[in-house]
Amino acid sequence: MSVPMYKKQNSLGTPAHRTNPFDSDSDSEEVPSRPSRAQSVPVRRNDQSVQELEDYAITKARETTHKVNDCVRAAEAIREDATQTMQTLHRQGEQIMRSHQVAADIERDLTVSEKLLGSLGGLFSKAWRPKRNQPIKGPVSENNYFVRTANHTEQRWRLGIAPTRQESPNPVQTPPATVMEKIQAEKAKQDDALFDLSNTLGQLKEMAVDMGTEIDRQNKALVPFNDDVDELNFRLKGANQRGRRLLGK
Repeated sequence: MSVPMYKKQNSLGTPAHRTNPFDSDSDSEEVPSRPSRAQSVPVRRNDQSVQELEDYAITKARETTHKVNDCVRAAEAIREDATQTMQTLHRQGEQIMRSHQVAADIERDLTVSEKLLGSLGGLFSKAWRPKRNQPIKGPVSENNYFVRTANHTEQRWRLGIAPTRQESPNPVQTPPATVMEKIQAEKAKQDDALFDLSNTLGQLKEMAVDMGTEIDRQNKALVPFNDDVDELNFRLKGANQRGRRLLGK
């Protein structure tokens, strides 16, 4: 009779916890909670992102300044080449003028020779008169605007008196401290370089126009020069034939 009473008290007493026979003792302990995702990210990440953006902006501004300065140096190199081309055209024009003047001098000497050849011969010989198609014109003196412009332009930029930007006096210059001040300083450098680039391109435009004008002038000067050379060749042939006839006699 004692056994059934024990079972009854057990059923009426504190209820026994039903446990999984496969659970270990460690599972019954409290599992620590994991930190949230927001707590795991450090707070300084935002400050680092802002610093990276500021450094990137300053780097890009400096790269832009460097590229603009490269454009200015390239334009200045082109200007030097254009100046040498202008000098070459100037010497070429002078050479054309001198050659044409030499042709005119030859014509004067040829006129004297033709008179001497005409006076030679016997008393009963027919007077010889040289044949002429057209008179020798000689070089045409012009107001060479190209020479004055080339020399003037060359002297201006070689002496450093080309048009320059007007800079406001700034006796005290403090180095930029903040990011915006550094970017503004780079923008000021870019503006100055772009101003110089604009002036150089303007000079190149004027030099290109002057070179085109000089080439047109030389082309026009070559036309009478060729005509005078052809006339000299024609008269020289006639004088040569007259001399051979006189020697044949």
